[in-house]
Amino acid sequence: MKPDEDFLLDEERTQRIGLSEAVYCAGKTPEQIAAILDHAAAREASLLLTRLSEASFAALPGRHSRALDYDALSRTAYAGNPRPPTGPTRIAVVSAGTSDLPVAREAVRTLRFEGHAAEEIVDVGVAGLWRLLRRRDELRRMQVVIVAAGMDAALPSVIGGLVGGLVIAVPTSVGYGVASGGRTALDAVLASCAPGIAVVNIDNGYGAACVAIRALGTRRQSAWTGETS
Repeated sequence: MKPDEDFLLDEERTQRIGLSEAVYCAGKTPEQIAAILDHAAAREASLLLTRLSEASFAALPGRHSRALDYDALSRTAYAGNPRPPTGPTRIAVVSAGTSDLPVAREAVRTLRFEGHAAEEIVDVGVAGLWRLLRRRDELRRMQVVIVAAGMDAALPSVIGGLVGGLVIAVPTSVGYGVASGGRTALDAVLASCAPGIAVVNIDNGYGAACVAIRALGTRRQSAWTGETS
């Protein structure tokens, strides 16, 4: 099978749900990724690439690696032009610790690709609660707060009790022993006492950003419904 027969892009996604096509690169060969990029370029389409490892990025043909806006920390890349940012910053992306930054940055990069600026607040985990409290007023001004936290994932619950905006918890796979690759963090935020917290899957910064965009109702006009949100 030829590489361009290995995929079928969702070319009507933007018109249908207002979110751009995204390509999950883990498990794909560099040849398959290159074929996807060629397909998109021929149609002058922009793509968000997620989970693109440094090894896979380095293995891409030079015409692609030179054209991509690649961020190694988040393992994301932009092919083509992101949407221009519009309006004020309404989303904060918070990470409990530096080890949670790859997941938080995936959310930030996804938001920026879709035209949303995000305020990054890093290393404010509950082990030093004063760090969070000094940013409390800033967080309360945001309509959405995405929180990436591993270990016991206490931070989303704490923020959920401090702010009135939507809190989206992203449990991460950071932690020792019984942290169990993020399962403890996931169970903790699912069982949170703070009411109304939304939860996405372990390490899913991309998914958290998509929830935020949908929650804000900032989709572009849908050709499928003829309506705007």
